[in-house]
Amino acid sequence: MATTLKSFDKWKEFLSERVSQAEKVGMSEETVSKLAFQIGGFLQDKIDPENKEERVLKELWDVGNEEERKTLARLMVKLVK
Repeated sequence: MATTLKSFDKWKEFLSERVSQAEKVGMSEETVSKLAFQIGGFLQDKIDPENKEERVLKELWDVGNEEERKTLARLMVKLVK
């Protein structure tokens, strides 16, 4: 996963593939968004951003409350669809 995070375009491609896989197995958009929210929490705690786009996302995530973070997660899913 570290290689994926070095490039924001690769990160979006990775996320797009995961979203597509989730939809193919019948996951609802709400479930996919919840998973994106959980992944965001994991990334916040475990991964140091490696480029300016990831740094901006982390800073937005850090200042957001739970509802704003859920919105950010939904927007990331929407971005990669």
